[in-house]
Amino acid sequence: MKAAKKLVLVMLLTGLFMSCDDFGNVNTDPNNPSQVRTDLLLTNAQRSMSSKVGAVMGTLWVQYMAETQYTDDQEYRSVNADFNGWYTGPLQDLQTIIDLNSDSETAGDVLSGGSNANQIAVARILKAYFYQMITDRWGMVPYSEALQGRENLQPAYDMQEAIYTDIINELKAAADQIDLGSAAVNGDILFEGDMQRWINFANSLRARAALRLSETSGASLTLAENEFADAISDGVISEDVMYPYLSNADNENPWYSRFRTRTDYAISEPFADYMKGIDDNRILVFANPAPAQDNGDTEVTFDEIVGMPYVENAGNIPNTDISFPGSAIGAGGPSVGVQDAPLPIITVAEMELAQAEAVERGWITGVAADHYYAGIEASWNQWGVYGDGSDYNDYITQAEVMYDPNNWDELIGNQKWIALFPNGYEAWSEWRRLGFPALTPNPWGVLNQIPVRFTYPTSEATNNTENYNAAVSAQGADDPLTNVWWDQ
Repeated sequence: MKAAKKLVLVMLLTGLFMSCDDFGNVNTDPNNPSQVRTDLLLTNAQRSMSSKVGAVMGTLWVQYMAETQYTDDQEYRSVNADFNGWYTGPLQDLQTIIDLNSDSETAGDVLSGGSNANQIAVARILKAYFYQMITDRWGMVPYSEALQGRENLQPAYDMQEAIYTDIINELKAAADQIDLGSAAVNGDILFEGDMQRWINFANSLRARAALRLSETSGASLTLAENEFADAISDGVISEDVMYPYLSNADNENPWYSRFRTRTDYAISEPFADYMKGIDDNRILVFANPAPAQDNGDTEVTFDEIVGMPYVENAGNIPNTDISFPGSAIGAGGPSVGVQDAPLPIITVAEMELAQAEAVERGWITGVAADHYYAGIEASWNQWGVYGDGSDYNDYITQAEVMYDPNNWDELIGNQKWIALFPNGYEAWSEWRRLGFPALTPNPWGVLNQIPVRFTYPTSEATNNTENYNAAVSAQGADDPLTNVWWDQ
C-alpha cells in the first residue's frame, strides 16, 4: 500500500516538473516578442525624421514664420537645446539594427527585416542623416565614441571636420552596400522597400553634405568637390522625398497638430513681402488669406496675403489682419488643415539648385542656368502652382529672378530659401553657408544677430565635464553666435 502511494506521488511530481518545462503559449506575450523586430526599429527611427522636417525653431530663425503671441523663440531667447534624445532614440535604434545584422550569432534571427546587407545599409544612411542634422545644429558632438551604452557614458566630442568626412564616406559605402538582388528592408515607411530609391536618397544626402563644405579649405574642400561630383554621377533623386504622415493622431502632420486649437505662428512679413514682391505664386499656397483681406473668391491673390511683422507686442495684432500658414503644409486647424499633408525631406528642386551652384564652383560640368531654372520649375510643380506655365515664364523673366552668373550666389541663395520651405533647419544651414537671403535680425531680439548654432545641453557640463570643456575650448565658446566649423 505504501509502495503504491509512493509510486503515485512520484508520477504526480514528474508530471508537474514536465509541465513546468513547457508552458506552451500560456506565458507568451505577442506584444513583447523575445526577439528584436528590426523592422519596428526602422519604422521608429524613420518617424523621428518628422522632428526635423516639421520643427518650428528653424522656421523662425530663417524667417519663414513669426510668432503671434509668445515671442521668446523668434527673439533668440531659446538657444539651448538637448541632443541626448537623438542618441537614445533613433540613433540607438539604428545602431541596434546594424549590430544585430552584423553579429553572426544574431544575423540569421533578424532576416524578417530584410537581407542583412540591406538592413545595415539603410541604417547607415539614416544614421548619417541624423548625425548631419545634429552636428549642423551644435558643431562638435559625440560621434566616434557615441552609442556605446554603459560602456562609455562620457563620450568624447569629435571635430566637425572628422564627422563630416565620415558622414560622406558612410553614405557612399552604404549606397554601394545595397544589394538590389537581395530581400528589401521591411518596416520602411519612406520608400516601402524600394532599394533603388534608397541608393538615390543616399547619393542625394551625400551631395547635400558635400555642398555644405563649400566654404572650407584644403582636404575638406577637395573631398567636397570630388564627392559631390561622384554623387551626381551615381544618381540622385528624380522625385521628391516626402515624410508620409497619416490621417490619424498617431502620426499626423505636426503643423496640423499645432493649429488644432491654437494659432501661434503666422507667415512672417519678410518672407511674404519678398515673395509677393516678385509675384511668386508659391506664397499663395504657403499662406492662407488674412481674414480681413479675404475677397471670398476661391482663387487667392497676392493682396490677400499679409505677413506678420516683428513688433514689441505681437499679441496686439488681431488674427484677422495676418496670414497663417496654409494647408499645403498641413496647417490651418481641423476645419481647413490637412492632417496627412506630407513635408519635404529632400527635393528635386534642392538638388537642381545645388547642381547650379556646383557648376559655378567648377565642381561639375553643365549649364548653371539650366539647373537653376529646373530647380525653380520643380519647386513650382511640387507645390502645385505651375499651371499652364504662363505665370512661371513671367516669373523667371523678372530682373530679380533671371539668372545672372555674376550674381549666382545671391540668386541661388534666395531661390533655395523659398524652395526649402518649410524645412527650417535645412534652410537655416544653407543661409549660414551662403549668406543669402540677406535677412535682418528681429529688432526686438536679445541678440544683435540671428543665432548660428545651439548651445550644448546643460547636462553635458555636469555629466560629461571634461569632454564638454574640450569641445568648448576647441570651438571657442558655447554661445549661439559662435560659428560652426563649416560656417567660417
